[in-house]
Amino acid sequence: MDGGYYVGWGTLALINAGLAQGKNRTGLNWFLLSLLLGPIATLILLFVEKR
Repeated sequence: MDGGYYVGWGTLALINAGLAQGKNRTGLNWFLLSLLLGPIATLILLFVEKR
């Protein structure tokens, strides 16, 4: 696989962690979940309500 794929996936996970913290959720958990689910985790985060 191309190395850029991993960089993009990791960047998305970091963005998701920041988005999760903005919604008062645990950034580390969402970072790890984003490493597994990628864009699906982003969609989930967009639709969950802020605590």
